[in-house]
Amino acid sequence: MALVPYNDSTAVLGKLRHSSAEFHFANHTVRLAQDWNRLGVAAVVWDAAVVLCMYMELGHIELKGKTAIELGAGTGLVGIVAALLGANVTVTDRAPALDFLSANVRDNLPPGLQGAARVSELTWGEGLERYEGGAYDLVLGADIVYLEETFPALLRTLEHLSSDRTVVLLACRLRYERDQRFLSLLRGSFAVQDIHYDAQRDVHLYRATKATRTRDL
Repeated sequence: MALVPYNDSTAVLGKLRHSSAEFHFANHTVRLAQDWNRLGVAAVVWDAAVVLCMYMELGHIELKGKTAIELGAGTGLVGIVAALLGANVTVTDRAPALDFLSANVRDNLPPGLQGAARVSELTWGEGLERYEGGAYDLVLGADIVYLEETFPALLRTLEHLSSDRTVVLLACRLRYERDQRFLSLLRGSFAVQDIHYDAQRDVHLYRATKATRTRDL
């Protein structure tokens, strides 16, 4: 789950406490349940997810026919939009969020695309053998850089899931100095580019590849 700490006085909490959020992507209306009271920050839509979806919808990266996995999916917005745009997506989060996540995915994919996304439990750094190493064209994450103690496990997970043809897309709001430290760790194993900045939402989008050269999908 994306456990980003916020004080209850933060103004942004108003919209996060709504029981649902609605978006329009890929010619579909996506209506997502939110449940702040039960699951906290894992069950609300953060701006980073919206920015990543906008980037995908604009066609900056090819999704049709690609194999993707989303980490720390929360409400499932990124994985749902990737599936609507033609990807075959594994949507993952920790066990407590899976029922909530599964319902959002099921309710927002039309019958013909129900098989395009599957929900699966993944705690970073644990049980990685259940996921074929380097089998994904895309690894997606929105606002998953959060607690410093999780950084080594997140990095191990990214390394396991990626081959030299895999593109990792991470949408991040850099709230703390430790977030920059994760990017430094990531650069030890990946070539990392800051490819987009949404100034209105203060969200950066990073592209990372194991390959030494930039590789387009």
